[in-house]
Amino acid sequence: MRKSHPIRRALLATAATVSGIVLLLSLKPASDPASASAVGGAAPQQTAAGQSPQGGARGAGTTTLTGEAVRTQYGPVQVRLTVTDGRVTGADAVQAPSGGRSSEITADAVPRLNQAAVAAGTADIDAVSGATYTSAGYKQSLQSALDQMGSASPEAEPEAGAETEARTVTGAAAQTQYGPVQVRVTVTGGRVTGADAVQAPGGGRSSEITADAVPRLNQAAVAAGTADIDAVSGATYTSAGYKQSLQSALDQIGG
Repeated sequence: MRKSHPIRRALLATAATVSGIVLLLSLKPASDPASASAVGGAAPQQTAAGQSPQGGARGAGTTTLTGEAVRTQYGPVQVRLTVTDGRVTGADAVQAPSGGRSSEITADAVPRLNQAAVAAGTADIDAVSGATYTSAGYKQSLQSALDQMGSASPEAEPEAGAETEARTVTGAAAQTQYGPVQVRVTVTGGRVTGADAVQAPGGGRSSEITADAVPRLNQAAVAAGTADIDAVSGATYTSAGYKQSLQSALDQIGG
């Protein structure tokens, strides 16, 4: 029996050595690059914050930017933009010259300037004939708003599965005692992000009322997202026509 002790000791030593090797192998770090490729793929490529691996910036959602108020010979002009994913999808003048002939000029020029700003996406737009001062102030305030785009952050993240592409919907022209009212809305992700009156009463006192009422109605339409908005005092007929055309535009969104 004593002669078998050296063999037993050798067997025990061998077993201990094998166990130690197995233990060391099991402790090999899982973060080893070799192990990453062994389980079916290379380690993910590092990218700059806010960018996809292809280098494109993440969607920026929708935000509203208001340019500085620019003084003109006939009064201040101030432009507010709706920007979706870095693109201008709506424009509105929150201030514009009013009173007498200025109101009539504003009612004609501002909707055309708004449309041009959205189409161009820059402040390089043509002045409206007969509205030189208003056009110049509009372009300056527009550029001020555009300069903010780089630092603007979205107001809200779009809902999962929601469409993020902006589209423009124009309501039916509503006839009023003082002329037609027709509303165009910009819709992004099923939400109203811009509103503009492409037709509104003009001439004489009507032009002055329009210049005061329409920007306020535009703002209310965007804020509410529905046609359930308050009428502007002193502009009962224009407000009623605006709400009717706005509802017509909103009815198209579902389709």
